[in-house]
Amino acid sequence: MADVTLTTLQGLKQKGEKIVMLTCYDATFAKTASEAGVEMLLIGDSLGMVLQGHDSTLPVSVEEMAYHTACVKRGNRGAMIVTDLPFMANATIEQTLNNSAALMKAGAHMIKVEGTAWLAESIRLLAERGIPVCAHMGLTPQAVNIFGGYKVQGRQEAQAQQMVEDAKALEAAGAALLLLECVPSELAARITQAVSVPVIGIGAGSETDGQVLVLHDMLGLSLSGRTPKFVKNFMAEHGDIAKAIAAYVAAVKAVEFPAAEHGFSA
Repeated sequence: MADVTLTTLQGLKQKGEKIVMLTCYDATFAKTASEAGVEMLLIGDSLGMVLQGHDSTLPVSVEEMAYHTACVKRGNRGAMIVTDLPFMANATIEQTLNNSAALMKAGAHMIKVEGTAWLAESIRLLAERGIPVCAHMGLTPQAVNIFGGYKVQGRQEAQAQQMVEDAKALEAAGAALLLLECVPSELAARITQAVSVPVIGIGAGSETDGQVLVLHDMLGLSLSGRTPKFVKNFMAEHGDIAKAIAAYVAAVKAVEFPAAEHGFSA
């Protein structure tokens, strides 16, 4: 696979081909996923839960994110590497710039930040300094204690309209990508149509420009034993990790995943 760039992603959006993203935390899975055609590898702070065994993403540090980013870089075969800024790593502008720089130096091609329009100034400053940004909206796990749990966001029309406006504001600030988590499928479609940058969904229906899943979820691995509504276990049908990842890529590209049952209504 030729190296995936922002130009690549914009081209996929323009021609209507779905973008495939998958979380990844080490070199071996990076090689396997990128060779299977996964275009974006996300070093998510989800590693706090699936690798470290925490009950949320909050304990993860910038140093841990940098370590796993460097691991993924060594195994990657052309995918774009996106790394989360973990909890409170962007509490101030100075922290945002310094921590983003550390993750880019570790091997990230893009930084992902959670939040809404309040992120605009940080995104503008990062973009000016050559750091592409993915803005993560909807259910943002770092705000789980504000939300009162892992709940679908945007079901009320006022909140939905605000999310559309926030998406436009973040694009205007310089966000190169949006990620929508656990929002009604109809709202995700509205946001995807309202912005010109690619939109990736997880629990956001099939009309976004691409999809992401947590690697462990799509392989049927879970510490809790619970499977989120938006997840499909691709390992169950194939019994082989490389084939399961390839099947995920194929299903997203063919718009066979996510199906209606994987989405949420308003």
